[in-house]
Amino acid sequence: IYLAALLSNGLIITAIACDHHLHTPMYFFLLNLSLLDLGSISTTLPKSMANSLWDTRDISYAGCTAQVFWFLSFVSSEYYLLTIMAYDRYVAICKPLHYGTLLGSRACFKMTAAAWGCGFLNAVLHTGNTFSIPFCQGNAVDQFFCEIPQLLKLSCSDSYVRKAGFTVVSLCVACGCFLFIVLSYVQIFRAVLRIPSEQGRHKAFSTCLPHLAVVSLFASSAMFAYLMPPSVLSPALNLVVAVLYAVLPPAVNPLIYSMRNQDLKEAL
Repeated sequence: IYLAALLSNGLIITAIACDHHLHTPMYFFLLNLSLLDLGSISTTLPKSMANSLWDTRDISYAGCTAQVFWFLSFVSSEYYLLTIMAYDRYVAICKPLHYGTLLGSRACFKMTAAAWGCGFLNAVLHTGNTFSIPFCQGNAVDQFFCEIPQLLKLSCSDSYVRKAGFTVVSLCVACGCFLFIVLSYVQIFRAVLRIPSEQGRHKAFSTCLPHLAVVSLFASSAMFAYLMPPSVLSPALNLVVAVLYAVLPPAVNPLIYSMRNQDLKEAL
């Protein structure tokens, strides 16, 4: 799975960077999405594979801290970027005459930098909050990578407040972004339905379908992972859920975006 994600995301990054026909806002955002996917899956799987190869399950305290920080940073940035990509599709379909003005190269760079920066800040806050507490309930993390909910189970103090704070802050940010995406697509669908020709409607909708599929996969896997009651999650199910939200999206996203994209296929 890791090699497939590495190859597919690497091919998309190379194709977009080398083909000047793909130097547009939509593909610029897609390039950054592939970079974030590569980052998130490279934070978790290589260490897990190395442990399996050397028949060990050890990770240092510093390594665990770094893993939590970078994974949170990449995943948070990806969600913010998907929100920006919804705005890109909204402008392309609902305000096509203003597309060049609203999504010029400088605006795209600033929005993308903001997504990366906000993800970095989110990771700093949550990582600092998690590792500021003492751990005395053993040193075994019941997961294939260092995950905040599993780490909080090892804390000496009552971690309910911190866990609740982590969940509330994450939900507020996630719901705000999700609401923006939903409202963008409501406007997009209204605009598409007003297009007189069936071919025009199909073409407009097909440009949004990959993004909609990626958002659905990302949001559903994250909600399934963090909103399920702890009493329901057995160790085996917990492992499956972690794979669904940490491994599956980076591996599947390139396939979703390239499946029906003729320009990207030609560039590849």
